[in-house]
Amino acid sequence: MASMMQPQIILLKEGTDTSQGKAQLLSNINSVTAVGDVVRTTLGPRGMDKLIHDDKGSVTISNDGATIMKLLDIVHPAAKILVDIAKSQDSEVGDGTTTVVLLAAEFLKEAKPFVEDGVHSQNLIRSYRTASTLAIEKVKELAVSIEGKSVEEKKGLLAKCAATTLSSKLIGGEKEFFATMVVDDVMATGNDDRLNLIGIKKVKDFYLFKAFLIGFALELIDGFAGFEQQPKKFLNLNILLLNIKLELKSEKENTEIRLAL
Repeated sequence: MASMMQPQIILLKEGTDTSQGKAQLLSNINSVTAVGDVVRTTLGPRGMDKLIHDDKGSVTISNDGATIMKLLDIVHPAAKILVDIAKSQDSEVGDGTTTVVLLAAEFLKEAKPFVEDGVHSQNLIRSYRTASTLAIEKVKELAVSIEGKSVEEKKGLLAKCAATTLSSKLIGGEKEFFATMVVDDVMATGNDDRLNLIGIKKVKDFYLFKAFLIGFALELIDGFAGFEQQPKKFLNLNILLLNIKLELKSEKENTEIRLAL
């Protein structure tokens, strides 16, 4: 029976790294910390923008962690995990992508001396899990609840949170205005969290601080003669909302449209 067993043969691509053990673990740590150093200077209100030029010739200027991580041409498998971390943070929270990448890189950087001294990685993992539990408990102690507060108090707290995220953006100089605008938008949607009700449209010839509307915005159709002379404001009118077009198509004969009001 033993004579029938053949040794296992594994074919690897040319240039494949077959290192393992402590050497591979240290290589993973070095690659992750190198990626963390790329986005390190983008963090905070004084964070700097990165200019990224890809192989297609397009240029991107941004200090957003998720955008930068997406555009980086990362080959190392361990470093690619940071890209997945940034994507998950961006999809679930929408902010803090740079922070979560830097935290992961710093955790591994601090663990590197212990790995070099022979400490098993499982011991380091257990220590980090214990530290995570303690940190979460401390955050819960410092958390400020908005339950039982008035609407104005809730708006004030939410505006402070929104202003913090805007501090490092290009509009950071007007963060109070935009933070209040964002909070008003979200509060106007009610308690259903239907953020799809918030629309962002490009409006020409509008002053930045006046191009804000709570309600409905209808597109101005300029395809007919004399639309410039049409009134810009209507008062006390009825609006009919349809999910069909009222256009008469030439390919259909004897078209009939009935509206029941």
